[in-house]
Amino acid sequence: MNSFTPSNHPSFRRSSPVEASPRFVQRQVQSVVRVVSSDNLFRGTKEIGIEHDGAMYRLKITRQGKLILNK
Repeated sequence: MNSFTPSNHPSFRRSSPVEASPRFVQRQVQSVVRVVSSDNLFRGTKEIGIEHDGAMYRLKITRQGKLILNK
């Protein structure tokens, strides 16, 4: 099974270093994707809360460094 990583997806290839602040990446199909660094999002913690449509979600960094989203 192939896993998605920004480094191997053509719409995420960059010629400049990654910035710490949110930015926009334009794809070939003319849609815009907002890219946010996980370091900027978590700010040194391992878990954050995300409120969406009246529900609270938890986004966590696992011991293996992967992200898990729970409701």
